[in-house]
Amino acid sequence: MSITDEESHSRSVDDVLTAIADYTVNTEIASPNAYNMARWVLLDALGSGILALNYPECRKLLGPLVPEALISDGCSVPGLSYRLDPVQAAFNITCMNRWLDYNDTWLAQEWGHPSDNIGAILASAEWQSRKNLQLGQPPLVMRDVLTAIIKAHEIQGVLSLQNSLNKVGLDHVLFVKVASTAVSAFLFGATTQQIINALSNAWLDNGPLRTYRHAPNTGSRKSWAAADSTSRAVRLSLMALTDEMGYDTPLSAPEWGFNDVVMHQKPIRLSQPLTSYVIENVLFKISYPAEFHGQTAVEAAIALHPLVQGRLEQIEQIDIETQESAMRIINKSGPLRNAADRDHCLQYMTAVGLINGRLTAEDYLDPAARDPRIDHLREKMVVRENPAFSRDYLDLNKRAIANAVQVRFRDGTSSPRILVEYPLGHPHRRHEAEGPLWKKFEENLTSWFVAPRAQRLRVQMQSGPWDLMPVPEFMALWRI
Repeated sequence: MSITDEESHSRSVDDVLTAIADYTVNTEIASPNAYNMARWVLLDALGSGILALNYPECRKLLGPLVPEALISDGCSVPGLSYRLDPVQAAFNITCMNRWLDYNDTWLAQEWGHPSDNIGAILASAEWQSRKNLQLGQPPLVMRDVLTAIIKAHEIQGVLSLQNSLNKVGLDHVLFVKVASTAVSAFLFGATTQQIINALSNAWLDNGPLRTYRHAPNTGSRKSWAAADSTSRAVRLSLMALTDEMGYDTPLSAPEWGFNDVVMHQKPIRLSQPLTSYVIENVLFKISYPAEFHGQTAVEAAIALHPLVQGRLEQIEQIDIETQESAMRIINKSGPLRNAADRDHCLQYMTAVGLINGRLTAEDYLDPAARDPRIDHLREKMVVRENPAFSRDYLDLNKRAIANAVQVRFRDGTSSPRILVEYPLGHPHRRHEAEGPLWKKFEENLTSWFVAPRAQRLRVQMQSGPWDLMPVPEFMALWRI
């Protein structure tokens, strides 16, 4: 039996569910900057996904769940020829966008990558558009997609501000699932109550453990975990459209609710109103495909490269000052078993920057990791928390992600202490970012598409607003 909107108002429903649903359905986004950032976010995520297609370990996970189970008028996967149902399309798009850890980032009490939601958004928007066209109705346009991106960023990002899943051992992709559920259900045309129903089931799912992000179990699941969440979100949204029931208090129910079972009786809450704050302050990974807490350490190491490249054997100690969050998640010693382990190791990425004066996705692969100088330098690193860095990291007026690197030599001399507080993709350096972001986008496209196709795509994306372009038409630009 379905529950009407009127009935739900007379019952006690978790405030977080109703606030998210109301925001998704009723809030108008008025900020031009939010839409501008949404365009950046979308193109950066798609470019990162195109680059990932060059990696067989990513490509092997793409396509239909059952071989040859394609749909003639299904959803597109950028850079490939598949036509899929929206659940599997969401998995495909998010998997490729997220694979190289090169899409946008949000750092707070919880960490995450809000553009992970784009897989669910594009799949849902294209599926609904094709359904509309079959019924003689207008398709959704890219403005609808950009609005959904803004709202997904806001939901995931504000949940992350004061609710730490990592401290109870869960992965941040639960917040991806919640955000994707809200916006995909809305794109499908769900009512407010249906969105609440879908959200309640997303919370009841709980979330995966962070085990696959940490030694001794670090592995490639961290690159498809968000894809799993977005595909689940689309599935829950489609179920809600059938009026499958929801649950009033999945968070606050005594003993059995999420707050008691998972959060040790600390309630999940939204610490500020949902607007467009997150998308306007999101972090872009422009320079390096590295876990974001280490981006400024890499920048510092690359700045030191000219001073140390000829003196690597003379190094006695390398001092790294960092924030508390980096100490917990990317401070690693001992063997690193695979690329997923290496791109979440502060010492590894810093060593590569010092040795080579660069950091690329290839630097995490086995051939590059065999360079004995990397582990030699890792053994000389001393990583310490700088309490001021930790305070500035959580300060809403700063949101710094600082690292400092200094190299000490056996003869008693030392390099300058290089401190970088804000990475290039940070709002405090936004004015520097647009040119490098377009350069990254173009390089990512040319890694997969033939040069004329890549150039044509860049011109189409950069030449002017495409907000009113029908979603299927936009997706066709990317399909091969």
